[in-house]
Amino acid sequence: MKDMIIERIASLRQFMERNDLSAYITFSTDPHSGEYVPAHWESRKWITGFTGSAGTAVITKDDGGLWTDSRYFLQAEEQLSGSGIKLFKERTTGTPSISEWLCNVLNEGDKVGFDGYTTSVSVTKDLEENLSIKGLKLVMTEDPYKMIWTDRPEIPTHKPFILDEKYSGENTGTKLSRIRSKISLKENEAVLLSSLDEIAWTLNMRGNDIHCNPLFVSYLLISKDYASLYINKDKLSETIEAYLTSHNITIKEYEEIESDIISCYNHNIWMSPTINFAIYNAATKQNNVILSNSPVCEFKAIKNRTEISGFHNAMIRDGIAMVKFLMWLEKSVKNGDQTETSIDRQLYKYRSEMEYFQGISFDTIAGYQEHGAIVHYEATEESASTLKPEGLLLLDSGAQYLDGTTDITRTIPLGPISDAQKKDYTLVLKGFIQLAMAEFPDGTCGTQLDVLARIAMWKEGVNYGHGTGHGVGHFLNVHEGPHQIRMNHMPAILKPGMTVTNEPGIYRSGQYGIRTENTMLIIPGKETEFGTFYKFEQLTLCPISKDPIIKEMLSHEEISWLNNYHATVYDKLSPYLTSEENAWLKAMTSPIQ
Repeated sequence: MKDMIIERIASLRQFMERNDLSAYITFSTDPHSGEYVPAHWESRKWITGFTGSAGTAVITKDDGGLWTDSRYFLQAEEQLSGSGIKLFKERTTGTPSISEWLCNVLNEGDKVGFDGYTTSVSVTKDLEENLSIKGLKLVMTEDPYKMIWTDRPEIPTHKPFILDEKYSGENTGTKLSRIRSKISLKENEAVLLSSLDEIAWTLNMRGNDIHCNPLFVSYLLISKDYASLYINKDKLSETIEAYLTSHNITIKEYEEIESDIISCYNHNIWMSPTINFAIYNAATKQNNVILSNSPVCEFKAIKNRTEISGFHNAMIRDGIAMVKFLMWLEKSVKNGDQTETSIDRQLYKYRSEMEYFQGISFDTIAGYQEHGAIVHYEATEESASTLKPEGLLLLDSGAQYLDGTTDITRTIPLGPISDAQKKDYTLVLKGFIQLAMAEFPDGTCGTQLDVLARIAMWKEGVNYGHGTGHGVGHFLNVHEGPHQIRMNHMPAILKPGMTVTNEPGIYRSGQYGIRTENTMLIIPGKETEFGTFYKFEQLTLCPISKDPIIKEMLSHEEISWLNNYHATVYDKLSPYLTSEENAWLKAMTSPIQ
């Protein structure tokens, strides 16, 4: 594999030489700024061999680097070994940014190439500004991988389908009217949607083009008077065509978007900052482009009553599957024949037996002992550890159901564990509970709450590099904005109806990882003389292992919260379980005295 990567880099350098480029940047996104991308756009993975979902590769004439975040440091070090590509650990002391590194290794006047379809306008403008400090020029080129990636997969052609209003809770006509009212308020003549989850939400359609995400590759242009869907027409059934026509949506070929945008004249076009640079560049030739989050971004994030009800029902089914799995795991590990990949398959089996199951919401992270320290570890048959009746298993998984999306992490003791593991487990649990108990005033953003999950750890000199929480889509992307809970400033306000995860963790490199995660719903709290307050409702229904807890480290309030949560888990799941499963769950959710 390393020899193959070296040959691929050589092919890219030949492209660079033909185009008078001193460096080439390959991003990990697609034209729609997706986290999961179709294989057709996995160019960064192809050129580096690094398989993580986030990262940017930069190849110069005689050097190369990969920038990624703390979730992938250990994975990237292993996969880049022998390729000649250096790992640059983002947001760590001493690590230069991409532009800083290029300014250091290149000369004034050198050209840096990139594909404008696979990076956003915001990222492009930032790069362009920073490279110009050294006199470097950022140049948009044709996609080099069209030429050098000879067996490149095609753009997906799976057929999308209609999501019934009994799941979505709002018809497409109403959604289009709400979007158009925002266009009028902003004095925009049109809004271009390029984020695939925003298009799927607007049209009440879902697809199978993206791994783990029920989306279909397309653009959607909405004006006050018309709407056009840009999509491979061969993908559409007669039913879908009739459905779109009934909402006065014109169907156009996917590739027509650029020429149509160019042909607009003196229009105000609203685009998200995540729009790819190539489309933005085309639009600015004859139009005024307003860069701001689309109205769909917030519409989609605030779930309606039907969607909230669907989330509750999906979580019950997912909780049943988790109980069945955890019971099975407890027995199976003792036999010594289970691995990180075999338990993943078993969990999938239990979920697949649930009503409305549509697949997983992300690739399962099953990390035993030292593998748990790799934040986004993905086991293969070659790397998978065999589970033993000792130590910790970190299991982060989720599912897609027609009525909701789930995301849950549990750290499971498979047998005896060390005192250090127990202390870290309890620190994580304290942070998890403190955030879960939060009550906060209207106008609060996620950054203001992030410290609640970290303060107990900080007192021990411990921290984690990833965010504490992200939005969750309704039968859509498991990672959904605009709101997040994390240390770096995220200005999006937390509002009732939003779903968000709570997932603090501690990771000891080469030893173990610990994370506990629930998906939560923001709901109204209290009204006081100081204003309106909100709080969190726990959507996830699954016991949290009590054996590793050091009781003395928990406050009475934290113990009470955990006991109440476990009582809720038992009350909501027990009616659907067998007597044996009920007995097991009763023990797992019994109160800490």
